[in-house]
Amino acid sequence: MIRIASWNVNSIKAHIGNVLGWLRSAKPDVVLMQEIKTTEDGFPRLEVEDLGYNIAIAGQKTYNGVAILSKHPLTTERVALPGDETDSHARYIEGIIEVPSGGTSAHRVLRVASIYLPNGNPANSDKFPYKLAWMDRLHAHAAGLLRLEEVTVLGGDYNVAPTDADVYDPEGWRGDALCRPESRQRLRALLYLGYVDAIRALHAEPRLYTFWDYQAGCWQRDEGLRIDHLLLSPQATDLLIASGIDREPRGKDKPSDHTPVWCELDA
Repeated sequence: MIRIASWNVNSIKAHIGNVLGWLRSAKPDVVLMQEIKTTEDGFPRLEVEDLGYNIAIAGQKTYNGVAILSKHPLTTERVALPGDETDSHARYIEGIIEVPSGGTSAHRVLRVASIYLPNGNPANSDKFPYKLAWMDRLHAHAAGLLRLEEVTVLGGDYNVAPTDADVYDPEGWRGDALCRPESRQRLRALLYLGYVDAIRALHAEPRLYTFWDYQAGCWQRDEGLRIDHLLLSPQATDLLIASGIDREPRGKDKPSDHTPVWCELDA
């Protein structure tokens, strides 16, 4: 079994204590991080490596930044989403992980990507077209990955709540870029390609959230959104045995406004 988690940590430096504590207690095999908000030189590499992780980083000073942590051998495949060479934002990193298979010397190849999709707000600004164009590029690349017929997990902060059931107040969020029909349509298009939402594959219940705003009382009143997702290729879906949302880190002192989402694959 291999446990894969995705977590927008909202600054690895600001929340390093909570991150290290969660890594020790949850013991995920693979972690897809977003919003690390640092360059590779500023990442707390020694502290994370001491917990047994190999690390791949696509960093950016102060903003964005994504990373992959793996307890198994990790090879970086790409550090940017293809399709726009002028896009300098650190929002995508993809790697290959060699996972031991069946207690033998054989290995299963696992392809993973950590994604920090643009927020897109305000929706009446040029940030929203940028978000939609980024999602179109992701769709094209994700379609190409499916043709490889590999066990693939595209995880991250997608900044899209798929349906009204994923939002505590659908009417209040109607015009937000996270809930606009254009954003949701593009996320559905990824699923129509053949990817599967690891959470909804096993959980139909409402009020499953991964993000709670820092505004007073949002966490305490459970006023959240489900915008962090693990999308699985058909080959990964065949191996899916469990998935969930770990709410515990969001309740910590000075937490990230996101909490980890995870799945387990039968490796």
